[in-house]
Amino acid sequence: MSTTASVGGLHQYLSVEFRLQLSEDAIKADVPNANIRRLSLDLSSLASVRKAAAEVNTYSEPIHVLIHNAAAAIGPFKLTVDGLESQMATDHVGPFLLTKILKPKLLAAVTGSNYTPRVVFVTSVAHMFRPGVNFDAVEHSSAEGYTSFGAYFEAKSANILTAIELSKRSRGAINAYSLNPGGAYLAIFTNIMQKKESLSEYQVLGLLGPDGLPNTEKMQWKTIPQGAATTLTAAFDPRLNSQPGAYLDDSSVANGSVAGHSSDAVNAARLWTLTEKIIREEFTF
Repeated sequence: MSTTASVGGLHQYLSVEFRLQLSEDAIKADVPNANIRRLSLDLSSLASVRKAAAEVNTYSEPIHVLIHNAAAAIGPFKLTVDGLESQMATDHVGPFLLTKILKPKLLAAVTGSNYTPRVVFVTSVAHMFRPGVNFDAVEHSSAEGYTSFGAYFEAKSANILTAIELSKRSRGAINAYSLNPGGAYLAIFTNIMQKKESLSEYQVLGLLGPDGLPNTEKMQWKTIPQGAATTLTAAFDPRLNSQPGAYLDDSSVANGSVAGHSSDAVNAARLWTLTEKIIREEFTF
């Protein structure tokens, strides 16, 4: 089985290549014969996504699971090279395009009724903290009305809507899921919080202390392995086969926990069409 994961939020002091090497070493410590290909891409750049996806499409293996775990730094307003707001570009538009281009690899993993490939979107309970995706702002990015966490909340809402719509449009060919890794009122201390532009934002909220470490009085914290457990459930648990588009929390289906704006079928279809317009490609089955 082959799995592809997009990695984001890299620590400011470690290169992408070094972190990928650390990941490879950790995997091979448990599975010495693991066949690993390291691939770097910038999800905030549509050109970079296309280049990386083209390389993956030259690989001989199909893709059984595609995990979108990347996120941009939560910080001041910033435009990407494509003129998009950086969080929405990295968290949603880039993964959407990557999935679209890798569709043939995913469909190649279909084995009749025995296996359906999966696409997994790591989102957050924070999707409910705003009224959903601001479609005008997605298409016409502007610093007006922008807030760092507001943009994050909207990007996480987009992840849930995309999982729902991808499952619907693929008509059973691909099962997509979204998940909250932290739990209802839990956070996870990841490297994205340690990036310079994000650190001060979390300190203002009191989630991180002056030393940059988690404030355990303000919030309960999961370990990274505890948070990754729900991602693994979404990627591999066979009990989810009959529930495409499901949202998971603490390794269980929690569709009832999704805010209405992030489960609305009209919003999901609208976002899909808008994102096709942004990437200038149709994503059809």
